[in-house]
Amino acid sequence: MTRNVLVIGLGLIGGSIALALQKAPDTRIIGYDMDAQTREHAQALNIVHDTVTDPQAIAGDVDIIIFGTPVNATLEWMEQLKSWPLKNKVIVTDTGSTKKLIMQKAGELRELGITFIGGHPMAGSHKSGVLAAKAHLFENAYYMLTPLAGEEIVHMAQLESLLKFTHAKVVSVSANEHDHMTAVVSHFPHIIAASLVHQLGEENGEYPMTRSLAAGGFRDVTRIASSNPVLWRDITLQNRDELLTQLEGWEKEMGRIKELLTNGTSRDIEDYFSIAKELRDELPISAGAMYTAFDLYVDVPDYPGVISEVTGLLADEAISITNLRIVESREDVFGILVISFQSENDRERAAACIQKRANFETYIS
Repeated sequence: MTRNVLVIGLGLIGGSIALALQKAPDTRIIGYDMDAQTREHAQALNIVHDTVTDPQAIAGDVDIIIFGTPVNATLEWMEQLKSWPLKNKVIVTDTGSTKKLIMQKAGELRELGITFIGGHPMAGSHKSGVLAAKAHLFENAYYMLTPLAGEEIVHMAQLESLLKFTHAKVVSVSANEHDHMTAVVSHFPHIIAASLVHQLGEENGEYPMTRSLAAGGFRDVTRIASSNPVLWRDITLQNRDELLTQLEGWEKEMGRIKELLTNGTSRDIEDYFSIAKELRDELPISAGAMYTAFDLYVDVPDYPGVISEVTGLLADEAISITNLRIVESREDVFGILVISFQSENDRERAAACIQKRANFETYIS
């Protein structure tokens, strides 16, 4: 018997989920997006098996509904679900970055007999839209599920049996736990990155060369500030309370640093950085909450043609790259050439290839 899965919202996340779930046996992936061109691209690129122009019209034949839409849009869709002719045992889930509001609305659906299990695949890309969708986007990333209290085990098992084809690490937490943890490791760091860029902008008037020097470590630290402003506006508003709590903690930490700079001994300051280094070095390289570009730093000598030499070696091994740049300001940076890859496996293959065939040192930050 074929399992019908409806994916509503065919951007990067929805499109990638649709591609990944096509690997599930006896499963038909149906896609919907408000944008007609997106639906056409999804159909032409086989991101879905079929598309529809009215998801409500097929709702009665669908076993699982996945919202690949922003949280505000998902809340609107969830309200519409109340009047849809759904299957008796349909399971509904989402992919939103915040969960408290979603799960409050899910409580309303439960009263109507509709099973809703919150979801958040914690992976992304510097690109967006259906054309950027990749079946392997979620491999080894955490896929957080936030069921309502008392959710039936059978419903969780059914959803997890489907999501295993994303090859993500599926874990279950409460909505409150989810929003707190993502505030710590994802949402609040975006605010900090944006604030650092604003501070750079203030400096640029009096010291214009500062902007040029920011091409190295500063650019890496603040990479996430280039994310979609509308998306982060919504996340900030939806997770405002958790972010205010994090800001209070950050202000206390800044007060501690101020005291350290004012009165700290050389040993105190060294210990501060040593502890930070130890904690940072213990962090996992992948499967985190923020987008990882799988960067490889290559310490290349400066001679004509060296970059084409490196890219030629990768081409010989059929290793694709997503970005390449030269770092001009190299303080605290491990190499002058930074190459980005689509996966950790590609990065590992590239490092081995470059070290073996060119004898250039490579590093992972």
